[in-house]
Amino acid sequence: MYTKMISICFQADLETDEVYAQMTLQPVTSYGKEALQLSELALKQARPQNEFFCKTLTASDTSTHGGFSVPRRAAEKIFPPLDFSMQPPAQEIQARDLHDNVWTFRHIYRGQPKRHLLTTGWSLFVSGKRLFAGDSVIFVRDERQQLLLGIRRANRQPTNISSSVLSSDSMHIGILAAAAHAAANNSPFTIFYNPRASPTEFVIPFAKYQKAVYGNQLSLGMRFRMMFETEELGTRRYMGTITGINDLDPVRWKNSQWRNLQVGWDESAAGERRNRVSIWEIEPVAAPFFICPPPFFGAK
Repeated sequence: MYTKMISICFQADLETDEVYAQMTLQPVTSYGKEALQLSELALKQARPQNEFFCKTLTASDTSTHGGFSVPRRAAEKIFPPLDFSMQPPAQEIQARDLHDNVWTFRHIYRGQPKRHLLTTGWSLFVSGKRLFAGDSVIFVRDERQQLLLGIRRANRQPTNISSSVLSSDSMHIGILAAAAHAAANNSPFTIFYNPRASPTEFVIPFAKYQKAVYGNQLSLGMRFRMMFETEELGTRRYMGTITGINDLDPVRWKNSQWRNLQVGWDESAAGERRNRVSIWEIEPVAAPFFICPPPFFGAK
């Protein structure tokens, strides 16, 4: 379904700090060539590369009597430099969360062996956010040199976000109903996208779709790469092989490219990866074979 994005709003749930996007889309029946060019330009635009670090919390990090142990390289990269002429070197730092609340921590360098710690103020943050061992904390130094703070909860409990983004099933059912109604009436509709609740992207740039669908000729046995986010917010490529090409749901979504590739993964560590993916999620390890797309450009 081709749509034009009218607006997008990035939000965070007040209770859980889980991030999600609220998007308003307008169905369209045709595109001018300038739409493809604009989409390609947006994909090529460089995004600001902020410094950050992510750490999965240990039992010690979440203890009410303890502090937060910061990896040395992370502390040196993200936090303001300590004055090592002081004994012990210490300072107060402030970090702003997703709701614009400011948290103040004491950053100290001490212990045997010496290490960076957040002490005073940390237990208030842990209790205020209801954090447990296994959750993750993310510190970001943005382009204005502000220190930002976010959290990512372990996948042990459902989030409290609105039912539109509560789970993968409810999310997709609601989106399909809204999209079908909007397409029938040529009216805008609003959807919510939670990157952790959805197993795959369901709104993708037009240029990315065109390149994937009409820029590759896939076949059984073809090798591919696919990027995944790691627990530390980095990325890692996994290798796999296409084992099947067929409709996910031949009754409701006949000839759809949505998750129509069955795949097998090389590594045993990839056992939790999905066995179905969409063509725009992968990077074939073969020379691309270009075919002509069907006519879809509307007359000006």
